[in-house]
Amino acid sequence: MKKRNFLGEKIRESARSVIPIMLIVLVICFTITPVGSDLMLAFLVGAALVSIGMGLFTVGAESAMTAIGTRIGSALTGSRKMWLIIVGSFALGIAITVAEPDLQVLAETAPHISNGVLIAAVSIGVGVFLSLCMVRIIFGIKLRWMLIGFYAVLFGLAAFTGEDFLSVAFDSGGVTTGPMTVPFILALGVGVANIRSDRRAEADSFGLVALCSIGPVLAVMVLGFFYHGGESSSSSVLVEWSDTAQLGWSYFAALPEYMKETAVALAPVMGIFLLFQVFSLHIKLRGFVRILLGVGFTYVGLVLFLTGVNVGFAPLGEALGAEIAQGRYAFILIPAAMLLGWFIISAEPAVRVLENQIAEVSAGAIPGSAMRISLSIAIAIATGVAMLRAVTGISLMWFLVPGYALALILTFFVPDIYTAIAFDSGGVASGPMTATFMLRFVMGACAAIGGNVISDAFGLVALVAMMPLITVQIMGVIFVRKQRAQAEQPAYGDCDVIELWG
Repeated sequence: MKKRNFLGEKIRESARSVIPIMLIVLVICFTITPVGSDLMLAFLVGAALVSIGMGLFTVGAESAMTAIGTRIGSALTGSRKMWLIIVGSFALGIAITVAEPDLQVLAETAPHISNGVLIAAVSIGVGVFLSLCMVRIIFGIKLRWMLIGFYAVLFGLAAFTGEDFLSVAFDSGGVTTGPMTVPFILALGVGVANIRSDRRAEADSFGLVALCSIGPVLAVMVLGFFYHGGESSSSSVLVEWSDTAQLGWSYFAALPEYMKETAVALAPVMGIFLLFQVFSLHIKLRGFVRILLGVGFTYVGLVLFLTGVNVGFAPLGEALGAEIAQGRYAFILIPAAMLLGWFIISAEPAVRVLENQIAEVSAGAIPGSAMRISLSIAIAIATGVAMLRAVTGISLMWFLVPGYALALILTFFVPDIYTAIAFDSGGVASGPMTATFMLRFVMGACAAIGGNVISDAFGLVALVAMMPLITVQIMGVIFVRKQRAQAEQPAYGDCDVIELWG
């Protein structure tokens, strides 16, 4: 009964996150931009699947993926063998990235790069940087200096990267850290950090998502120098259904595809876990069954989530963007994108995982409400800027270079834990809702006005991943100043005698 109530509560939480997005879309569609009834019905069915899927995924992530990551992290570091830690982290990085649904979505959306080639490049990038993360935690290397050094290399390389690869490269860094990767990476960091006994160990457990987001960007940029793909034209997901039976069949037809994709994606992670179980972990039967049950929840949740997002959300997002851009209310494109961005962050599954770990590590010192507000502000600004780029064609670098420069400068004014949380937040904010509904919304508007979808619409995920780095660190500056002000105020008890001298 307790488990059932817990599951029901998670599904209700997910529904409360999706409802604001539904209401905004309904208001727009019922007033200024009408769409086909089939698209609207598909969207509503998709919203139900997304709510149920997110609830199941959250239960699975908390009971299985987090446990697996923590135990493997502790086992790797407990071996005291540096080569095993590096090789094991590299293999885990590749396995969990292949399992990331956001990457599959991006690979299908960018037709000028082969799906397999893009996934392979991104996976290797994550594997290399996850190994570097383990080395950083073990030796206590400052995250700030690693971020500054790697971003300097990244933007130096960006000056020589072609436009068809530049935006996709930065988006790859964002989509890599989604609902599958984030719980595992965060838990892995906690597991490795637990081996250390110093005060900075918990703070160093953050920052893995931040560094793992850099690897894919560098990998895709390097890929651009050697790989020559097809034409730079993006595929459309606009579809029409003649009746409800055809609509229902499209959902049923999509289920086997996503069941297979999710199973293949989860297989490497489960394979590595089972190897560790046999040779190192030796988890007792009850705990082992609990983890397997959690993996089952994760699997079913991701299948439902991906089906709802891809069949119901993506087509309406693209149609909505195109209709608004071509209509007389085109001026609301940017405000509508900002409004959707404000609410869409709460529908990202990985955000909840990060909030739970922040609350646990900070013992409530960093309130979840402040985190949610700072993230909502960040994503609203990011989606507004992304739509501005789509309709004007302004280069992505005009926003990324000053944005990351400001984010890196702020690292000198906040405690290390705020920097790590900020850069991790950038990764988790750019999840499947952003990569499907919001990206398609911007792509639809861009295509409708005759823009270059590859260079102008892509980059949305990169902006969504960048803005939290600024807003969360600004939140850190505010909280640090408040704490200092409270510490400086003298505290008087009820029985204290205060003498006033003239």
